[in-house]
Amino acid sequence: MALVPQQRKAVTASVPAPIGGWNARDSLGAMPPTDAVQMVNWFPTPSDILLRRGYTQHSTGITGEVQTVMNYAAPTTQKLFAVANGVIYNSTSSGAATSVFTGLTNSKFQHVNISTAGGSFLVACNGADPTMVYDGTRWFKIATTSTAQTISTITRGGTGNLTATLTTASAHGLITGNRVTISGADPAEFNGTYVVTVTGTTTFTYTMATAPAGDATTMGAYTVVGITGVNSNTFINVNLFKNRLYFTEKDTMKVWYLDVDAIGGAASPLDFASIARMGGYLQAMGTWTIDAGEGVDDYAVFVTNMGEIIVYNGTDPDDATKWLLKGVWQVGQTFARRCFFKWSGDLLLLTQDGLLPLASALQSSRLDPRVALTDKIYYAVSLAADSYSTNFGWQINYYAKQNMLILNIPVTEGSEQYVMHTITKSWARFTNINADCWEIHNDDMYFGGSGYVGQFWNADADNGNNINATVQQAYNYFDSRGTQKRYTLVRPIIQTIGGFPSILCGVNVDFEEGNATGTISFNPSANGNAIWGTSTWDNAIWGGATVINKNWQGVTGIGYCASLQLTAASQGITVRWASTDFVMETGGVI
Repeated sequence: MALVPQQRKAVTASVPAPIGGWNARDSLGAMPPTDAVQMVNWFPTPSDILLRRGYTQHSTGITGEVQTVMNYAAPTTQKLFAVANGVIYNSTSSGAATSVFTGLTNSKFQHVNISTAGGSFLVACNGADPTMVYDGTRWFKIATTSTAQTISTITRGGTGNLTATLTTASAHGLITGNRVTISGADPAEFNGTYVVTVTGTTTFTYTMATAPAGDATTMGAYTVVGITGVNSNTFINVNLFKNRLYFTEKDTMKVWYLDVDAIGGAASPLDFASIARMGGYLQAMGTWTIDAGEGVDDYAVFVTNMGEIIVYNGTDPDDATKWLLKGVWQVGQTFARRCFFKWSGDLLLLTQDGLLPLASALQSSRLDPRVALTDKIYYAVSLAADSYSTNFGWQINYYAKQNMLILNIPVTEGSEQYVMHTITKSWARFTNINADCWEIHNDDMYFGGSGYVGQFWNADADNGNNINATVQQAYNYFDSRGTQKRYTLVRPIIQTIGGFPSILCGVNVDFEEGNATGTISFNPSANGNAIWGTSTWDNAIWGGATVINKNWQGVTGIGYCASLQLTAASQGITVRWASTDFVMETGGVI
């Protein structure tokens, strides 16, 4: 008896865009249909996925790679500073940056803001230079002494008699870049706060705003901001806890702390050598705020490069009754100085196990890897840590306006970012933003690039260039695992504002590898049609209004399951992908 072929039947199906984000954990056959095998330069939101926005060069004219960007936060003032090639630049305003301090050994600073009765300060250290402080007006180096010497003479000279030369009776112990405050001198023009240039063991100079009438007749006295008891050149990390500064000494188990509300004075040590059981050195310190505020339930958290977490609660390390060890935990090893980030009511820690929220991680103590925020992209993070752990540029930051948590990955050439939507916990990967560091300034996100500070997510182009993006949705059996299908048509539902992108789509079947075929081209001034694959996409120029495109596109593929791959090239256009309709044939001889 001859077999009678089954009649073919056309079937339609609709699936949402991959709002579940990038999944680098599950097998291709077990992935939820709303996840993505890859998601590059698309950003998942609760309702759709968005072609990521781009950046502009905010501050230019900088020599070298910007390895640190720092925000100065005072009650009425916000300033942005960049550090590159041993130079600190004021990058607050757009345009050419202004050099404000030179001669630093390296540009890899950790920093913190502190407000005291004496003002608001930005404190930064790099493990090689004296600790740096910005006081709202000037940058200066913390001195190794806080003891002022008797002033013998103060004379005027230089251009316009604006250079004061101060001579001390004994060696002053200062270095160029230290700050002094002169008081009680006559004429009064010699008085004030200055950054000094050391010219000898008993002499230094400073520049006055107004020339005095002559040399000083009354010498007065000076004070100096310094840290004693330890060489601040060794400080590699700084943290603020209960308005007290703590400094991690490079490649040791020691932390040094100052008095409350102080930026200088005698430093006292905390040595964790007898507490840490795995050896190594302290990597960093963080403040863990359980209730998302500042209160009695705050914890001081120290982490070693071996992944030991040491937690204390209290206010005064000098008083055993007010400084209590809460416990020691073991997590994955840490490999970056910028490994802590304070996020809402938790403290995030970057380890070889991924990005860990301490509230969950300390309960599992490495027994459950799923507590990591990066669980869904575990293998990607693990591979990146294995490959690039020694590269500078690892950092965590949070862009609250866009519900975006950014993990910077310093790959061999440039960098890329693993980015999480903080509401959905969905991940994506961003490329072509070569950033060494990130910082929030005036509630906007900035990053350090090569020769500039960039402002992120403020344009629909990468400094005037196309944003190139691709996404491959999870494989889908369309509720018929045992049935082979011929895929014939797809219809991505795409919303655009501002013009027409170039979009290419294709279908992969049965877990095959490879990209959708075709050529992406983008030339908004050339014609009024977008090129989608080899056919035109609609027949009219898209204006500045919102346009919903839902044209069918022919595809070819035979298999049990299929995965849609969509690639876009865009400049100056907002693009959102909401869902996709499929047409397939089942039955018959296929």
